[in-house]
Amino acid sequence: MKLLSLNLGRATAVPYTDQPDGVTGIDKRPTDGPVRVSAPGPKGVAGSGLAGDTVCHLRHHGGDDQAVYAVAREDLDDWERELGRPLANGSFGENLTTLGIDVSGARIGERWRIGSEVVLEVSSGRVPCLVFQAHLGEERWVKRFTQKGAPGAYLRVIEPGEIRAGDAIEVVHRPDHEVTVALQFRAVTTERSLLPRLLPAGETLHPESLAQARKYVAEHAG
Repeated sequence: MKLLSLNLGRATAVPYTDQPDGVTGIDKRPTDGPVRVSAPGPKGVAGSGLAGDTVCHLRHHGGDDQAVYAVAREDLDDWERELGRPLANGSFGENLTTLGIDVSGARIGERWRIGSEVVLEVSSGRVPCLVFQAHLGEERWVKRFTQKGAPGAYLRVIEPGEIRAGDAIEVVHRPDHEVTVALQFRAVTTERSLLPRLLPAGETLHPESLAQARKYVAEHAG
């Protein structure tokens, strides 16, 4: 298991964002690194956990629980076959393009060591947006991506440090529950009846997902 590509984005003017300044940082490009990784701060105020990476829409992106976004190269390859077009590392706006690890099958709260210093913790799947759809240039992309159910994973930074492309990835902690990224994604998008099944992941869930699960259980109790 390794970090195949480390991808950073700069604020770029595009016609398809509702940001007041008309820019987005979704166009991530590979870099040789090394890149400093650290907890950025609260969502809504802070952006990416990677130095040199820009997050423009802070209302929905960035912050401690979405500090880093990872996508498996195997999933990009699967989409390449389905779409009939090449997808470079970083095409989905991911910071980390991995090889050999089932990102969407990772458990919420699972921890990965990347290189010798950095430890990241899985918090949730990525919910697609219209900026993602326009960036990729595929019709009905939000629906197609959601139906596929392999969203990649957001991660929080547990131990900061530097990483670079080619670093080994090691799973250093795997929780004993069965709440995967894929399950969490389905629960918050297309199958809300699954929300109670997220609760065993506890506080390692993204706070928004945990709140949704608790609200659902309270509303349907009895």
